[in-house]
Amino acid sequence: MIAILNQPLTFEEFLNWDDGSGRSFELVNGVTVPLSEPNAKHEDVVDGLCSLLVSHCQSLNLPYVPRQGKQVRLKSDGSEYESSRKADIVVFAKEEWDRMRQSSASAAAYVPPPVVIEVVSTNWRDDYRIKLNEYETLGVLEYWIVDYAGLGGLQYIGSPKQPTVTVHRLVDGEYQAQQFRGMEVIISPTFLQFVLTTQQVVAMTQT
Repeated sequence: MIAILNQPLTFEEFLNWDDGSGRSFELVNGVTVPLSEPNAKHEDVVDGLCSLLVSHCQSLNLPYVPRQGKQVRLKSDGSEYESSRKADIVVFAKEEWDRMRQSSASAAAYVPPPVVIEVVSTNWRDDYRIKLNEYETLGVLEYWIVDYAGLGGLQYIGSPKQPTVTVHRLVDGEYQAQQFRGMEVIISPTFLQFVLTTQQVVAMTQT
């Protein structure tokens, strides 16, 4: 539905809300916030990575369903109003995806998904700081930060800056990070047989 926002929205209301502009939004304490459109290289990495994950899950019959650009419902953080993030890639548990297939409601991460992947843009601080804290608090078991252009701060990717994929694994409620560069194979606790290097990720922007 197209609506004028006069009062805070719930997550479900937000999923059905449309201002008619065609832009993407996130929900912040019940208020819709517009998102900047990603550049072409960002889109190439998201498309390529999601396609590889879909193929991997299907070929091994894994109980996961990777999807692009899905809303992730966040914890309220003490606020009475709800918030969400539109993640670049959300890996759903197949059981949860099958449940949504039986519903007419919008497909979104209503419960914490096993894996969330964010591809870094110029607002890299959000991925390395804010979103990391949000996904950790939410209980997302695995969070990837794909910094294909080496945009992140030195404290996150080191010096000299270079393309880096950081995989965070939730252990006792806190993320433990492991970084991968160049021809190092990215190790995923969820996708143990998935073979991909950071160099291959970078190549997705060059084909």
